[in-house]
Amino acid sequence: MDTAEGIPAYGLWPLVVLNAAIFIMFAFSFFKPRTQRDWRTFGAFSAFLVALFTEMYGFPLTIYLLSGWLGRLYPGMDLLSHNMGHLWSTLLGWEGDPHFSPFHLLSYAFIGGGFVLLARAWDVLYQAQRNGQVAMSGPYTVVRHPQYVAFVLIMVGFLFQWPTILTLVMFPILVLMYVRLARREERESLEYFGEAYAAYMARTPAFIPRRSSASPRLRQG
Repeated sequence: MDTAEGIPAYGLWPLVVLNAAIFIMFAFSFFKPRTQRDWRTFGAFSAFLVALFTEMYGFPLTIYLLSGWLGRLYPGMDLLSHNMGHLWSTLLGWEGDPHFSPFHLLSYAFIGGGFVLLARAWDVLYQAQRNGQVAMSGPYTVVRHPQYVAFVLIMVGFLFQWPTILTLVMFPILVLMYVRLARREERESLEYFGEAYAAYMARTPAFIPRRSSASPRLRQG
């Protein structure tokens, strides 16, 4: 699949493998899955990345399925150009390079912030597990499940950058899966830590920080 300029935009399978591998290994280095539950969490996130980069560099399934509608909406536009895949920029009328659109820049903030949060959360959780304690410092003073929040932030960032039908369908399913895993972890923590974890739950929200206290708490970690 070549663009009008003769530069291939898709069918770049080595780039699919390379980009998916880089981001998956990057996430692995921060998350370090150990339990079966950890691997389920990480595996679902990895599947999202593979689906994303497959459409970004391999085969543009979303563009193909929407080609009739997009062709009528944007007559004369090369539907198989790489820039066309940045659908938010196209649909909302961004006329410059989509890599510098507000959506793309916002995606960097979400993706970068998600990876930073993932790294900080893992360090706190690892130390707490070694000491047999409840993780309650750093990001865990803001929300009870910062690692799941981090994965969601990264996925949202990629959806701002390159939305596809498959990843848009996968996203709510993965969020629901993370919520269910978090609830199961909470039940197990209540059984193991008892009142200490119950008190922690009472003062710390599960996923969405309290606006008035998020920043000071995070700084304390």
